[in-house]
Amino acid sequence: MTPERYQRIRQMLDARQTDLTICMENVHKPHNLSAIVRTCDAIGVDHVHATWAEDANRLAGGTATGSQNWVTVNSHNNIEDAVKAMRAAGMQILATNLSDSAVDFREIDYTKPTAVLLGQEKYGISDEALALADQDIIIPMVGMVQSLNVSVAAATVLYEAQRQRSLAGMYQGPCKVSEQEQNRILFEGGHPIFAKACKRKGLPIPAIDDQGQIVADEEWWSKMQMSQDAWQHLDDE
Repeated sequence: MTPERYQRIRQMLDARQTDLTICMENVHKPHNLSAIVRTCDAIGVDHVHATWAEDANRLAGGTATGSQNWVTVNSHNNIEDAVKAMRAAGMQILATNLSDSAVDFREIDYTKPTAVLLGQEKYGISDEALALADQDIIIPMVGMVQSLNVSVAAATVLYEAQRQRSLAGMYQGPCKVSEQEQNRILFEGGHPIFAKACKRKGLPIPAIDDQGQIVADEEWWSKMQMSQDAWQHLDDE
């Protein structure tokens, strides 16, 4: 990894907002999923949550591929499990929904740990999800339509969150990402060829030093040079 690459990844990690996230409930169009994940990376969101109408990860390909290298997608079987995970992290749960109790999205304090629920393109957020939210939010519109594309809505809300957090100095260190996760991202983002081989061979992720270089013992390097069958055979002896 070049020094420039190392510094760029480090700067990205230092700006990550680990207590800000998006939860997509059955959002199913690949281009919307891709756009949302891409925006999350741009904002500094390091992980998102999703539930799927079918047992499939719809982010397997497409334009989100590059962004997926930097944003972790946590899949859940249902919306209750997703909200439970976000509440365990101390987050306020906001639902993008037109209702009598909804407030302008700009009235929310996004410097608090926050999760934003986004619903399926055609039907919106389910009643089940709405019942789990703390507050409905709306994006004011004066035209004939009453809703934005889900990826546009996500970007609009997230950039308001970024604005508030920037004013509060929340994009300046210290880094909020765990050291283990930092090391993983530095390895996978800075040494992609080794990372793929490491995963293929079932090797542990090595340490990355403050110059961005791999720190591993001779056994790790030896196994990296061998086929998976070869080194596993040695382990069995």
